[in-house]
Amino acid sequence: MPSTLHLAPATDQVCALREGRITSRELLERQLEHIAKINPALNAVVTLDADGARAAADRADRHLARTGKPLGALHGLAITAKDALETEGMRTTCGTPDLADHIPTTDADAITLLRQAGAIILGKTNTPAFCQDIQTSNPLFGTTANPYGQGRTAGGSSGGPASAVAAGLTSLDVGSDLAGSLRLPAAYCGTYALRPSHGLTSTRGHIPRLPGWLTSSDMVTLGPIARTPADLDLLLGVLAAPAPADAGAWRIELPAPRRSRLRDYRIGIWADDPYCRVDAATRELMRTLTDRIRTAGARVDDTTQPVDMGESDRAFQNLMYATSTATTPDGAFQNEVDQADALAEDDTSPRAFYLRARTQRHRDWLIANEAREKLRQQWAAYFDDHDVLITPAAPTAAVEDQTSLPISQRSITVDGTQRSYYDQTTWANLTSQVKLPAAVIPAGTTPDGLPLSIQIIGPYLADRTVTAAASHLARLLPNPATPPALVESDG
Repeated sequence: MPSTLHLAPATDQVCALREGRITSRELLERQLEHIAKINPALNAVVTLDADGARAAADRADRHLARTGKPLGALHGLAITAKDALETEGMRTTCGTPDLADHIPTTDADAITLLRQAGAIILGKTNTPAFCQDIQTSNPLFGTTANPYGQGRTAGGSSGGPASAVAAGLTSLDVGSDLAGSLRLPAAYCGTYALRPSHGLTSTRGHIPRLPGWLTSSDMVTLGPIARTPADLDLLLGVLAAPAPADAGAWRIELPAPRRSRLRDYRIGIWADDPYCRVDAATRELMRTLTDRIRTAGARVDDTTQPVDMGESDRAFQNLMYATSTATTPDGAFQNEVDQADALAEDDTSPRAFYLRARTQRHRDWLIANEAREKLRQQWAAYFDDHDVLITPAAPTAAVEDQTSLPISQRSITVDGTQRSYYDQTTWANLTSQVKLPAAVIPAGTTPDGLPLSIQIIGPYLADRTVTAAASHLARLLPNPATPPALVESDG
């Protein structure tokens, strides 16, 4: 077998394992050697269970030798998972000192599904504390680096998973996404990611909420990070399933892709917007991509958009602030209620918006949810005439890591103009509240070699259409360059 199989796509690795061209233990040892060499500079994998993984790999090999049949789609493949997913017997901290010694006694539903598919949980990847940042650093483990640029952020909150996949520490990882937490790191690290249609993946056992909670945010979605569109499909097939407690009653069967050829697709292009302008490199990327899609014969519409971005973003923020209060301590929440009650009626400041959203009455939330459903109708009408919509993944390539600055002092710069730190996820937030599947795929590089990415949005439950479009478009786009961290360490 090639000595670089540990860097191959997961589909190739699974095929080699199934055909007996390599054993699970042999592939694992190559992977562990690579992690030992690469991870110290990246700090992407923060908990590693090498002995447990070796024992599991040996069991997988014995099972395949004895029965000739794999346990599932990921049989014998060692992968990592974001340190927000509770994993039985393995420290799960979500990056906070409050959970520094937390060793769950049960698996999150997603981890259960991975194990049922034959996967080996090798370790956990880094996240900001309680997943509450769009770069990845925390008091327990420190900062995760971007493999493509010294001093650049890996994004957050799934920065550990994205950095690990980009650098070949794992072929697959499971991240989570509420406000672009899966897709922004993928864009910054040059990997593929999919936020599935909301509801397809069970989030029980994801932190936050706190350990032991059975419910989760109404916008958090778990999804795969990988190095190819086919690998997204592979892991989606495992994660898109009923929660284990519901598996006796129903199944999920996603529709096939709407089209089989790129030239048959009806593609919308939303290249820029006054509400969240992108930089010159991203504008050029979108122009080039549009020309290539037209040349390939697909029908392109770059004149209409499904929703107003500003209206959509304000509605998203209102719901996001509301859902984030569930585990706020009583005293802290009462303090916010008192502050909101003291606001002047004509106060329209960002602080006032935040406090009112956090402390809104249930009736106000019901009205906000109705507005969300109307936005979903607008999107559904758009997809009557379009198969997918392509947008930028973010306004720029990976920005500088700002771990040393308080969040209130952070910002980004777009074509020389200082902008809000949170503008990084505005394009991703288009879909977070309306349950739509959205993939991020690498699409080029900046002049200094940082990955540039696009976002592909599809109709609700048309996840296979999105991954198929990603596969078609990947053939039109340059392959992601090998991360400098990987070249320097393995060269």
